[in-house]
Amino acid sequence: MRRKILSMAYGAGSGHCGGSLSCVEILLTLFFRVLRLRPHQPDWETRDRFLLSKGHAAPALYTVLARAGYFPEATLNSLRAFGSILQGHPDMRKVPGVEMTSGSLGMGISNGIGMAWSARHTGQTWRTFVLVGDGELNEGQNWEAAMLAAKLELSNLIVIVDANGVQLDGPTDEVMPLGDLGAKFRAFGWATSTCDGHDFASLQTAFQKGISSERPSAILAQTVKGKGVSFMEGNALWHGAPLTEPLYQAALGELAAEEGEVVGHE
Repeated sequence: MRRKILSMAYGAGSGHCGGSLSCVEILLTLFFRVLRLRPHQPDWETRDRFLLSKGHAAPALYTVLARAGYFPEATLNSLRAFGSILQGHPDMRKVPGVEMTSGSLGMGISNGIGMAWSARHTGQTWRTFVLVGDGELNEGQNWEAAMLAAKLELSNLIVIVDANGVQLDGPTDEVMPLGDLGAKFRAFGWATSTCDGHDFASLQTAFQKGISSERPSAILAQTVKGKGVSFMEGNALWHGAPLTEPLYQAALGELAAEEGEVVGHE
């Protein structure tokens, strides 16, 4: 997935690599171990809903949707091309599997509340999962939504924070310190857990805790922005900088070397 994300961004001459690379394992765990879905029937009424609030990570979402079978993987090569369904931010009117058009940050939890409340109000069993970036939690709308979700006792709402510690303008602790996010969500009446956002077993354990909670749940997934590419890791420049040919080849080389080490170890 990481190689494909880089390939898409390089081919398009633009795209958001850093935040896409940080949420790869989160998306893979959701789409292949947690979410109840039918890719061949995207509008299946009782499907779980997944919302990518951090819409700039569209390359990561597109890659996992293609792998899950929502559309041909060859479509990924058209990222941001004129007329392509795969634009810089996901469009629910064009892309199968996309539940919310996103890009303007801070709206995912509010939308998720609407979907979770709809399921509760109509007696449905589907669940709503929202992936947010830690940087977008700067926006007050998230905390208004957090209050409402607790009031409505939406146990079918699970929010995952891609806590990579870096946003567009720099480290989150410098731009707008968030403090103890777990304590914040608990103060708003949520159940919380923390996990390694790059470890599948840790993620699955956290998701099971969230699903079984009797309250809305926030999972703080500790991740690395630009994960897997040394010159991107933790570097705000790579929130959305384009890849040159030398850097693209260097990044692919690092990922190939890492994959080789993992395979050899296994």
